[in-house]
Amino acid sequence: MSNTTPRPDRTDVLVIGAGPSGAIATSRLVAAGFGVVCLEQGDWTRRSEFTGATKDWELSAQRDWHPNPNVRNRPADYPIDVTESDVNPLMYSGVGGSTILYGAHWVRSLPSDFRVRTLDGVADDWPISYEDLQPYYEQMDQEFGISGLGDDPTYPDTAAPPLPPLPIGRIGLRAAQGMDALGWHWWPAPNAIASRGYRGRDACIRRGTCQTGCPEGAKASADITHWPSNIEKGARLVTGARVSEITVDENGLANGAVYIDRDGVTHHQRADVVIVAANGVGTPRLLQMSTSARFQDGLANSSGMVGRRLMMHPYAAVNGLYDEDLESWLGPAGQSIVSTQFYETDHSRGFVRGAKWQVMPAGGPLGNRSGYAGLPGSDESGDPLAGWGEDFHHQARKSFGRSFEWGIIAEDLPDAENRVVLSDSLVDSDGLPAPKIQYRSSENTRKLLEFHVARAREAHVAAGAVETHATPLMRDCGWHLLGTARMGDDPSDSVVDTYGRTHDVPNLFVMDGSTFVTSSGMNPTATIAALALRSVEHLIQNRREQKVSA
Repeated sequence: MSNTTPRPDRTDVLVIGAGPSGAIATSRLVAAGFGVVCLEQGDWTRRSEFTGATKDWELSAQRDWHPNPNVRNRPADYPIDVTESDVNPLMYSGVGGSTILYGAHWVRSLPSDFRVRTLDGVADDWPISYEDLQPYYEQMDQEFGISGLGDDPTYPDTAAPPLPPLPIGRIGLRAAQGMDALGWHWWPAPNAIASRGYRGRDACIRRGTCQTGCPEGAKASADITHWPSNIEKGARLVTGARVSEITVDENGLANGAVYIDRDGVTHHQRADVVIVAANGVGTPRLLQMSTSARFQDGLANSSGMVGRRLMMHPYAAVNGLYDEDLESWLGPAGQSIVSTQFYETDHSRGFVRGAKWQVMPAGGPLGNRSGYAGLPGSDESGDPLAGWGEDFHHQARKSFGRSFEWGIIAEDLPDAENRVVLSDSLVDSDGLPAPKIQYRSSENTRKLLEFHVARAREAHVAAGAVETHATPLMRDCGWHLLGTARMGDDPSDSVVDTYGRTHDVPNLFVMDGSTFVTSSGMNPTATIAALALRSVEHLIQNRREQKVSA
């Protein structure tokens, strides 16, 4: 692979997707002198578009900035068939990808997460270890400007985050008091949100609207942290480009991609190497759409594993109501404190693996109504029409500022029948087949969530809660789209190797959450970023041996 001769009709590397992993890959490639074109089906999102500083913020969050693309229905979104899924996948198409709307929880997988087969006899071990990723985790902490406190005993020794932790606030303090009373682990939460000015980003002002975009730019979204520099160094970012197919030559090597612009014009961008970074739904969808005489079942799918083993982190929440003002409308909307008290397997509980907990603010009354059962304006059934009677204002006054959430991210074990396939009836606005999600929660997940919900109730009671309300499984919780192009050493049961190179097509790479072997119980963005950095640096170091299309 050459990185010296300009070729206007062809680029050295084509990156599909301008989210965090695509941004990281592009940053290293352009710094090494490669020509890079990135195709992104969405557009730039200006800070002025975010409504977090407006009075109608909670109303706009229910539609225009909803994390579910089927609800939001922006021009860049594609529909998703969820008729056979327990959970809705959540994502955002645009420069920065889902970091535009994520809560910015920045936590690493634990060492045990890479060895679940060895430790617990389930799923599979990863072909890499925590130690393999640690230096890349540390580099990504610096680039994304993580705020946090070092020396959490949950992890091996590592460099501390570059910024001090955000205030844990009254909700974090009250929750910590309950955990201390029980003798349970907690730690100030690490967040990809600047606690003070950092590399041109303003400090967080604790508005609490992180999950509908950050008007201040304090949150580390890839459109801020990486793309301006990438473009300045020569990367070409094409927005409004919906990719319909990755093309291959007569030798089965990737030679570019076909995309449709917003005027409906079809283009073919040629490239020596193709990197797919379109998330755990978009990537298998694109690989499955890329059929040919050589790849009749989809590109890089000789194992039949493309789209299989989808993991989405089933999420439960327990809200506690307290008899004092806890200022629980204050941000960040991500996490105040975290706990791994019940993260590892204890077979006496009747299930394997565990979950990460985080304290999150309650926000305003409309935000609570939209996602949770048993809160003001709702009932235990989760009926969206319940609670809108004369009692609503009384209940809102009773709870506003006085409640907070213990959120529970359950480890989602891989199941080959949980998968992404192409819909045979639903299409996007360009006539391309929409993805269909086939996903059911397992008996292990049900038992795991029941146990953790019960313990979270105990944590609230120990902290002095006068009421608790549980949401056993939130429908709109599929932020973390993992496992649909898993990595492995054996081409018969995996899609990519440990550096994201597909086994079937040696110049086609996947660098996103699709490559996860297991889900862990942690928010995955830090691990996705570390994996992308490790993969692209290996690609650059081995460029002279890289096969390319003629």
